[in-house]
Amino acid sequence: MFARKVCLLAAACGVLTIEALAQAPPDIDTLLERVGERVAQFYKRAHNIVWIEKSTAQPIDYRFSPQGFARQVESELRIEADDAQDGDDAATPNVIRELLKVNGRPPREKDKKNREGCTDPNPISPEPLAFLLPGHRSDFKFTAGGRGRGKDQRSLIIEFSALKPEGKGELTEDARGHEDCYNVDLPVRLKGRVWVDATSYDVVRIEQRIAGPGDLHVSPALQRKRNLPGWMVVERHDTTIKYKMVTFADPEEALLLPESIETLTMFRGGLESNRHRQEFSNYRRFVTGGRLVK
Repeated sequence: MFARKVCLLAAACGVLTIEALAQAPPDIDTLLERVGERVAQFYKRAHNIVWIEKSTAQPIDYRFSPQGFARQVESELRIEADDAQDGDDAATPNVIRELLKVNGRPPREKDKKNREGCTDPNPISPEPLAFLLPGHRSDFKFTAGGRGRGKDQRSLIIEFSALKPEGKGELTEDARGHEDCYNVDLPVRLKGRVWVDATSYDVVRIEQRIAGPGDLHVSPALQRKRNLPGWMVVERHDTTIKYKMVTFADPEEALLLPESIETLTMFRGGLESNRHRQEFSNYRRFVTGGRLVK
């Protein structure tokens, strides 16, 4: 009986050793190359897809408690990928939004300028996976983070940090013209993690945050115009992006596409903090002849 137990243990150890060797993750350069290839393929295949985004912005206080009413907007999205970007690793694909509803109703002309629209996503914004393309990776430092654990055990982790840009943080009035709304230019380092499927090398989740609080300078002219203090602080800006597999028919195809984005922004010194959630659904694909297929 004792000898049998020893043999069984040795066999089990042999299986574990072989399995561990077979699943050894690639080095960081190889991993980035494979992920970059998948992202480039994603952009080539996603340019004929449209989908719906429901964006909810909830003002909060310093204890994260809701303050006032949340605002929800619904938009139709697509990725802009024209012929000029084909093969250009330095190009930044953009997400294009067409506003459909504001708090459940069709948008009105005043929605373009009133204060409540300040938290709406920009009509044109950079696609968040672009930093993994070869032409953008020089702006970041990447390291291997090993394997995920628990529900993420089938994922590989890439840790990243952005090189800190030069300059100082600035608060300026909203370029879209919303009343009492501001743009934040914050030259601070971003840090985060990317979870990648260990088999396909598709990105399944991204988490990023600012490495520390960032100071915002307010110009004397803007201080006088809006009765603002000379300095403000961005204490937190955390973002989590999740992806899900979406299947299409006629012809059959499966793509890993965005499922949700959650953002927490905390200010100190006069600006409104908020939680922002974007949910994506109703993916449809353009096929020949302009037909839409779900």
